[in-house]
Amino acid sequence: MSENSASVLRKACFFDRDGVANVEVDYLHEVEKTVLEQGFAEAVKLAHDNGYLAIIITNQAGIARGKFPIEDLYKVHDRIKELLAEQGTGLDAIYFCPHHPDVNGECGCRKPAPGMILKAAEEWNIDLSQSLMIGDRITDAQCGKNAGCKASYIVRTGYGMETLKEYPEPGFPVVNNSYGALCDFLKNQA
Repeated sequence: MSENSASVLRKACFFDRDGVANVEVDYLHEVEKTVLEQGFAEAVKLAHDNGYLAIIITNQAGIARGKFPIEDLYKVHDRIKELLAEQGTGLDAIYFCPHHPDVNGECGCRKPAPGMILKAAEEWNIDLSQSLMIGDRITDAQCGKNAGCKASYIVRTGYGMETLKEYPEPGFPVVNNSYGALCDFLKNQA
């Protein structure tokens, strides 16, 4: 039996990618522009230190729209992993949706749909009622809620400030960055 299929349910911290894990760059696909967002490496460490998996879930419509090939996406993900390794930590998994409704039609994996989180929960034996989602857009937080996560947070990094201008009372906790979100979540678990 593999570690992922163990009978004990696990907990996870789900992170959006652009604007949460890495600094927002419109349709990021260049390795040299890949920079970790403030607090992300610390959040991943804190997640692991507290028994949570650290998993990125990300919409990547640039693939469907032909803005970059899927190989570039994998290179950016490899760079994120390298940057985290330099900080002494790492991700457990990355899930992405390569679709866009204008190109591919509706799908079950594009946030706010919960497909990526549900797939991760199945593959990693995750108890979503003990897990959280951190993102910089309403669709990220809604995705966590739609999947049944215990909490969803909106951060001020990335598109977070624009999100808060559009939704001044988003209905989800708002914090500065992913580290702040995880700290707040863990404080409320005590």
